[in-house]
Amino acid sequence: MRQTNGEKPNTWNIAGGCALCASAPFGVMGIVNLTPDSFFDGGQHADAAGGLAHALRLRDEGADILDIGAESSRPGAAPLTPDDELARLLPVLAGLRRRAPAAILSVDTYHAATAAAVLAQGAHIINDISACRFDPGLLDVLVQYKPGYVLMHSQGRPDVMQLAPRYADVRREVREFFEREMSRLVRAGLPEDRIVLDPGIGFGKTLEHNLTLLAHVEDWLELGRPVLMGLSMKSLFGGLLGLSPGERGTPTQVATALLWQRGIFWHRMHEVAATRRSLHLACALSG
Repeated sequence: MRQTNGEKPNTWNIAGGCALCASAPFGVMGIVNLTPDSFFDGGQHADAAGGLAHALRLRDEGADILDIGAESSRPGAAPLTPDDELARLLPVLAGLRRRAPAAILSVDTYHAATAAAVLAQGAHIINDISACRFDPGLLDVLVQYKPGYVLMHSQGRPDVMQLAPRYADVRREVREFFEREMSRLVRAGLPEDRIVLDPGIGFGKTLEHNLTLLAHVEDWLELGRPVLMGLSMKSLFGGLLGLSPGERGTPTQVATALLWQRGIFWHRMHEVAATRRSLHLACALSG
């Protein structure tokens, strides 16, 4: 993979120690929601057949990674048990192993039991909103399997995170969180080359907090690990521009292209084909 703006390496090793290579000078993670209540497309692909079909469609549109989630993390969302989570996940994972054996699979979970089960079934990455705080046993699973791992910053659980988020200095606190938690993971036995950083836009943050973080992406790029940005259809576009979730596609693409130009390599998106067009254009105009 290329180096971000000639400065930062974007190598990300995943399960098996293999380096994940994107198909372009950027990487796109396609969102596969198997939930009935996600804020943007909840219920549209909630059954196994619909989820598998959607995952294959995103793969065909050029997703480098398929990120499959069975529990909504929208503000106010209720938690799901690992058994219920796996009942949604495993049929889709099995279908992808049959229909798309080369696909790189990420699972969005904070449950240790779920992570262990999906990694045993061939998942490559665990995308965790909790930094192993909601279920401390997840750290043991990560050390055992050594998958790719998305370390995300959030303030509080989804059901309460947006009630009254407060920071003395959001930039400093998010950076210190990444430094502290990366060190903890590495000391426990997860290699640093498995970790990417996600600032958790919209997770326990006001509009002002989100905009402050997005204006200073250098804070995390300086830490030497790739960054995964999850801006797709987020509420900040509602707060800033007054747009409903269905109207946020264009600002999502504009912001994604701008952030790529500033060094963000990985992008977690609902609309994979549109994202690839936007990023190809950004590449062409960057010289």
